[in-house]
Amino acid sequence: MIPICLTVNGRVVSKTIEPRTHLADFLRERLNLTATHLRCEQGACGACTLLIDGQPARSCITYVALCEGADITTVEGLEDDPIMVALRRAFSKEHGLQCGYCTPGMLVTARDIVMRLSNADQARIRTELSGNLCRCTGYVGIVRAISHVVDERRRGELAGIVRQEGPLGPVGARPAGSNSGRVTNAPTAAPSARKETSLGEIALGLGGRQPNVEIKQSFVVSRSPADVWNFFSDIAHVVPCLPGASLIRPPAGEHVEGKMSVKLGPITANFVGHARIMRDDAQQRGVIMGAGNDQSGGSRAAGEAEYVLEPTASGGTRVMLTIRALLVGPLAQFGRSGIVEDIVARITEAFAYNLEARLTGAVSVDDQSVQAPLKVGTLFRQVMWARMKAMFATIFVGPKP
Repeated sequence: MIPICLTVNGRVVSKTIEPRTHLADFLRERLNLTATHLRCEQGACGACTLLIDGQPARSCITYVALCEGADITTVEGLEDDPIMVALRRAFSKEHGLQCGYCTPGMLVTARDIVMRLSNADQARIRTELSGNLCRCTGYVGIVRAISHVVDERRRGELAGIVRQEGPLGPVGARPAGSNSGRVTNAPTAAPSARKETSLGEIALGLGGRQPNVEIKQSFVVSRSPADVWNFFSDIAHVVPCLPGASLIRPPAGEHVEGKMSVKLGPITANFVGHARIMRDDAQQRGVIMGAGNDQSGGSRAAGEAEYVLEPTASGGTRVMLTIRALLVGPLAQFGRSGIVEDIVARITEAFAYNLEARLTGAVSVDDQSVQAPLKVGTLFRQVMWARMKAMFATIFVGPKP
């Protein structure tokens, strides 16, 4: 048991807890704040969304021990908040709820949308709601309700509440006494602008952090290891082989800046980042350490990719890949290891095909055409369909001998 002290809905709370206690369980069982709902308990459905230091967060995957000194606000603590009052009225008018199970988390997310995005249209609102699932309404009434409140705030009909931006990081993690992420009343109707992060401020690789995606893959190309290794030496030739990826500017020594577009259902992420590439000519082994972020969607990614070339009996080359990555933000809900591994395998197939085409001259190595966004949603459907076919084949035909 350990002591914990934090502020919940404006009241200082001191308790003794088990270190493994999640914030949602603590609020519901120890403080009787039952409007924080639990469903998936994996951070995917959004029912448990609340505010930690003014930032929306999933309380089902947040340890309360990590919230020492933090300011927690649940939907009960927003009863008199002017934006929340307007949202409740709009949700009722537009029939934005049915069973109501998702509604507390949906309202917290909706409030954040209204605060941050003064010009959000319905398409942007749907994108912002992609982390909050509703099985009843079809989202139409919810989107209309939020759109009405966005319009009210833009017209200056609501008292403004502006988030005081501070150093970003894991919610609740900040120096003692700081005011990162807290909110204050303000007369203006315009939300504060999100602080841009320069590429130079993004730490490369994992930096000792634990990845939430770790995958090993391999593929074979028909050319010799020497040919493949020489091809890999020019990153400007390699990047176009990866679906959705392109360079921002020519490489500078070991360092490269690039971007990658990823589309997953309503989520479109345009990652901009940089990487350092290290190569060992003797062992034909390389390591890529990179990081990037999507300023519009809030997703961030950091990771390390290691590749090793091995000769095959037929004179070709087997490329062994090990990928370790940490995803944060809306795309992190997609980090289910089994499905991600299948999708990465399909992306690797596309990369191997493009690589082979360039090595054999079927496609010019100087072809730098910008590729369409990587449609992860399409790959996801392909993966799930393949799994369903395999399952039915096992049921009706029987397992392969």
